[in-house]
Amino acid sequence: MVLNKHQTQLKQTENVPAEGTVTDTGTVFSDSVHESILIPANVGFVGCGNMAQALLHSFIKKELVNPSCVIASAPSDRNLSKLRTWGVKTTNDNNKVIKQCDVIFLCVKPHLLRKMINELNTLEADHSPLFVSIVSGYDLNTLEEMLSVLVHAPRVVRTMPNTPSMVGQGCCLYTLGTHTSPADSFAMNSILSSVGFCAEIPEYQMDAACGLAGSGPAYIYAAIEALADGGVKMGLPRQLAQTLAAQTVGLEIVCYTALSIYHKRW
Repeated sequence: MVLNKHQTQLKQTENVPAEGTVTDTGTVFSDSVHESILIPANVGFVGCGNMAQALLHSFIKKELVNPSCVIASAPSDRNLSKLRTWGVKTTNDNNKVIKQCDVIFLCVKPHLLRKMINELNTLEADHSPLFVSIVSGYDLNTLEEMLSVLVHAPRVVRTMPNTPSMVGQGCCLYTLGTHTSPADSFAMNSILSSVGFCAEIPEYQMDAACGLAGSGPAYIYAAIEALADGGVKMGLPRQLAQTLAAQTVGLEIVCYTALSIYHKRW
């Protein structure tokens, strides 16, 4: 059973037509797709750091998943205790997540990924979950090779949300592995767009796009601080200066986006 607003099963998305607009860099889905999300019965998170929590919080807030059908694992209770207050099931055993979930987000630190996978048990032949990696530094070929010890022809998605995703204003780019299906693509667009802008792109663009979207916010934060410092120098209280600077940059971003769309149309 799939838990979503229309109680529709994931397999029914095989023939779902593409939503949104198709560009030369991939398919971009609009927010309207949130109204018919198709999420498998169980969603798992291996690793529960800040980004995993941001994704999960967005999924729950947008009512894309039922918290009682989410299982999260981590070596300690430091982060798990917070997730339990959301109604999420938790465990210290990664194998429970891998065995019970249909979509599994791999959110461990890069230097721990290979060790974590090697410690997992091989899955049953009839269980082939969709693995979604947010681990930096691993391309699809490497991920598929590593996960093939668990299941034959693993279905893998590589994605990289950025820090603004924590407040629902992020960029979440993803690329599909060799063995994924159109249904997997539709499901990824549906859930990942809950954190902000979402787009499927070819893997050869992934490093450059993640460099821009991932590192870019730090430069914007620096610009906001510089504007605020100027305001303080001219006699404004720090809090007011920071608010004005952030609001100014935010409005400029909205205007820039609107003008870009306008010029593209005309």
